[in-house]
Amino acid sequence: MRVLAVADSDSYLKWAACLLGDLPEGCVTELVVVRTPIAPSPEQIAAAVSGTRAEGPPPPVLSARSVRRLAERTRPDVILVACTGPVVDVLVAEVLDGLRPRPVFVSGLPGISVPATEKAWLFRSGCDLFVVHSEREVAEFAGIAARLGGGGELGLARLPFLRPEAGAGGGNRVVFATQAKVPRERERRERILLSLAELAGRRPDLDVVVKLRALEGERQTHNERHHYQRLWREMGEPGRLTFAAGSMREQLERAAGFVTVSSTAALEAIAMGVPSLVLRDFGVSAEMINLVFEGSDLLGTLEELARGDFRTASAAWCAANYFHPAGRDDWTGLLAGLVAGPRVPARSLLDGPEHAAARRRARLRVEVPPKMLRAGYRAKRRMRRYLKALT
Repeated sequence: MRVLAVADSDSYLKWAACLLGDLPEGCVTELVVVRTPIAPSPEQIAAAVSGTRAEGPPPPVLSARSVRRLAERTRPDVILVACTGPVVDVLVAEVLDGLRPRPVFVSGLPGISVPATEKAWLFRSGCDLFVVHSEREVAEFAGIAARLGGGGELGLARLPFLRPEAGAGGGNRVVFATQAKVPRERERRERILLSLAELAGRRPDLDVVVKLRALEGERQTHNERHHYQRLWREMGEPGRLTFAAGSMREQLERAAGFVTVSSTAALEAIAMGVPSLVLRDFGVSAEMINLVFEGSDLLGTLEELARGDFRTASAAWCAANYFHPAGRDDWTGLLAGLVAGPRVPARSLLDGPEHAAARRRARLRVEVPPKMLRAGYRAKRRMRRYLKALT
């Protein structure tokens, strides 16, 4: 079986690189990055594939047309479209449409997907297999599929970077995993940094590390208005904190504690036996992307963070959320069946004329060079301001 994986951002690239490692022996795999405004930097690419099946020469960054030509030349049995929703939709429905023989299109989500959303299903409804990572997610997306229709099979896979390892949790650092989307407010981010600095002041034996998804100037899956390192500098650096990018696994291997507001890295910490804390000061909700941690025994406060009060996840919660037995995974079996065929291609729910404008915008993101696209966006904003001033 020949598999081509296409990613568009740092988090999806890491997910794709790890997921390829779950394929049976004998599969021929190739991993590329499609050029978009959020394409990862060379440093992010190296960190994403480190320790995976894709480690070696870095995956190339290709234009959408080059991805199409690659697929025509190599004729993969499977194309793993590891991208943000609009890019998945436009790649499957337009850029890669008409390949003969038609490959099996696979997509999925790279982290915590509770609660399941209709938008995630709609953008991936043209794929033959949608991979999720807990039995709870399977049940929630199955409900959406039954209600909306479209799409293909739902497959279960344990998050591919959750590899239980002994020996973690005995280091001398506390790792704070940032999340680009939450909390959005500057004041809330400042409170987190001050609590981390208070912990560092109380515990000089600990190295308190703010683990960044991207360095200043690097792109990531979601835009981050108040970058933690820049914010810390603007605050006058009132304490002893270290900022680091790169591999989360390397940070956790030396961690005595882990903290986040909402990050899939919390699952990595659990898998590696690192005592953890998920902050609930700003709410526990779908908007904060931490609803899934209810009942985990990990929810705590900034005051507990400042005291270094970390804890262990509930075994019952782990069994229901992302740590199911490996024998329950079925995505590779479903994939093999789809490749063997015969099959009816999945039906996208976004094929109607009412979605044509959104697809055109998404196609611009994968076909126009990012610098040119950003220049176009700036010109459009200036024109809008000019026209507004005339009215």
